Amino acid sequence: MTWFFLAIIAPFLYALTNQIDKALLDKYFKVSGVGTLIIFSGVLSILALPVIYFFEPTVFSIGGREMLIMLFVGILNITLLWSYLVALKDDEASIIIVFYQLVPVFALILAYYLLGETITTMQSVAMGIIIFGTTLVSIEINDDNNFKLKRQTVFFMLIASVLWALESVLFKYVALDENVLRSLFWQNLALAGAGIAIFCFIPKYRQHFLDSIKANSVGIFSVNVLNEIIYMLANAVYAFAYMLAPIALILLTNSFQPIFVFAIGVFMTLYFPHIISEKIEAKHLWQKLFAIIITGIGTFILLYQ
Repeated sequence: MTWFFLAIIAPFLYALTNQIDKALLDKYFKVSGVGTLIIFSGVLSILALPVIYFFEPTVFSIGGREMLIMLFVGILNITLLWSYLVALKDDEASIIIVFYQLVPVFALILAYYLLGETITTMQSVAMGIIIFGTTLVSIEINDDNNFKLKRQTVFFMLIASVLWALESVLFKYVALDENVLRSLFWQNLALAGAGIAIFCFIPKYRQHFLDSIKANSVGIFSVNVLNEIIYMLANAVYAFAYMLAPIALILLTNSFQPIFVFAIGVFMTLYFPHIISEKIEAKHLWQKLFAIIITGIGTFILLYQ
């Protein structure tokens, strides 16, 4: 069970970055948030390159096909990040993250079509349970107790979930032939290149990034740097965990991320509402809690069949 104790660290680290992302978007980068955070995330991936090279000097010995796949994975990662940030900008972190329970569902579907793997009846039932759980948080309950579907949240988080499933499968495919550090090096190189390209070729995001630098303090940007380091560390932890157990079991630990995000959000709302504030009225708490429990049960059934 060493893989479990290693893999469970990643959802906690991701949960921290989710809440930090939300605080940065709401408090400091309200107008320029998505473009600024994407460029930061991409460019700061450069920090990982010398560290990885120090521990694995043979990073340039990777095969040509594997290198291209990892560069593609890096592009998938930056697109995933964009979809996630667009959704997070207008919704709560504890709601957004529930949608990541769809990752193993999409991973199974991709394996069915790309690898010819079969889907059992119980796995189909589990998929339905997970989809029902995510549907619960797809519905907004306003002050008048009216219900409204969060179309933007659903759309962008579906994209993010599909991309996470695809990049996880591709990463393990390459890492099994090469190794984790070589694969991480080229993934981070692609992220850095994407961040630089976005800065150079998307004027709107470039201007948002430059405006944010002028408007915010060194302390705020230090928090953002720390946030990106935590995110890269979480990616590295998952990458090593992928090598210790079937990828489906590793993805099972994703079910803990909504719990961590939910707990951090409630704690911060109660004690530090000036930093993070979520809806904690009874009806909203029960809605989130039921969604987390239902999707967690569905994920467990899906990955243990």
